[in-house]
Amino acid sequence: MFKFSTLLGLVALVPAFTLAVGEWGQCGGINYTGSTTCDAGLVCNVINDYYHQCLPTPDAGNPYIGYDVSHVLWCQIYLSPYYADEVAAAVSAISNPALAAKAASVANIPTFIWFDVVAKVPTLGTYLADALSIQQSTGRNQLVQIVVYDLPDRDCAALASNGEFSIANNGLANYKNYVDQIVAQIARTCCPLVTSAITDLACLSEYPQIRVVAVVEPDSLANMVTNLNVPKCAGAQAAYTEGVTYALQKLNTVGVYSYVDAGHAGWLGWPANLGPAAQLFANLYTNAGSPSFFRGLATNVANYNLLNAPSPDPVTSPNANYDEIHYINVSDCFVLIWTSLTICIIALAPELSSRGFPAHFIVDQGRSAVQGIRGAWGDWCNVDNAGFGTRPTTSTGSSLIDAIVWVKPGGESDGTSDTSAVRYDGHCGLASAKKPAPEAMASVYSHSSFQAYFEMLVANAVPAL
Repeated sequence: MFKFSTLLGLVALVPAFTLAVGEWGQCGGINYTGSTTCDAGLVCNVINDYYHQCLPTPDAGNPYIGYDVSHVLWCQIYLSPYYADEVAAAVSAISNPALAAKAASVANIPTFIWFDVVAKVPTLGTYLADALSIQQSTGRNQLVQIVVYDLPDRDCAALASNGEFSIANNGLANYKNYVDQIVAQIARTCCPLVTSAITDLACLSEYPQIRVVAVVEPDSLANMVTNLNVPKCAGAQAAYTEGVTYALQKLNTVGVYSYVDAGHAGWLGWPANLGPAAQLFANLYTNAGSPSFFRGLATNVANYNLLNAPSPDPVTSPNANYDEIHYINVSDCFVLIWTSLTICIIALAPELSSRGFPAHFIVDQGRSAVQGIRGAWGDWCNVDNAGFGTRPTTSTGSSLIDAIVWVKPGGESDGTSDTSAVRYDGHCGLASAKKPAPEAMASVYSHSSFQAYFEMLVANAVPAL
């Protein structure tokens, strides 16, 4: 009897075993009686008075941590009203009710807002003010995604997206003015009390309003690695470098998280291109003064590669970096048994790190659902049979990849298939390109909606909408 009583006493002294709460589970709040302990690597976040949730431990450098596309969390990624209008117009033209319902859901998926002409810049202030209004009315912080895209002699190795500024006609100065206007719009809304004495960190910490993430100049610096044999690109090299450096430095002053475009696996992911590309981006980082908000690089913008392909698309042969994760960070060495030679596959992130640039990445998967649809890996214009890909998320499978995003708004044309058009590019007339296709956006007033292409993306989406 004594032994049994003693045992009961010892049991009473042992605290009850508490199960830790997994990711996204509730861990507190008014009237909540469950466990308040989160699994390792998670932290209990106060969503509101009644609901606390276990979320990944924040990475101070990743701007996407805590911002959720499902709009359940405290912070949200802002939905582009411009793209929502395009989606609504496309949905109204769809007669199939099931397809229309799927198409309508695309308006709830965040995409980047492109500023491809200076005349659009004032609308940035409108979007930021709208985001601020949403934030103030809901209590949920907003993240606005933009694309800075107006370099002089833009798209130097192609024609479909030629820009408005010419290097020969004061283009670099005009571009810097364009950047200054973007920065002014952001400073006005995101950091309304900023003065010259306030640092970029103060902008975010002392005046925490709207967070802005920018992809800087798609298809620009990658041309400086592979296309300097094109006279227009050779002539643009200095202006591109100076212009992008200026943009990074100025965006940094208002706390904009910047990712410079780095092409994709089929462009810079070849062994001969990786070293020069890494040196180019590392030099940019250093020469810009290692800006604290220059977060890294964006890959696969407006392209079709999978982040993590189960097997290589035939067009990627013989490149071992056949998808974006291999391009970014899968380095490996193996021995050819019959020759005893050691062959090493290199990737971009280690090459950057060895040169002093600790880059992180975002990867566009907006149109990457379907593989095996390109005649060649270089096919980029309105590729037929594509589908909407993985939804934006921070669940990327790699600590180096901050987020999967949709940079290119799906359903906007890459370029016209009209051979008589000034901006016609031969890639838009290839057998792999869907035709007929309208112009890519050319002015502040134009939408480049491509109805048939949008419906195709919806129908072929993986996962299904």
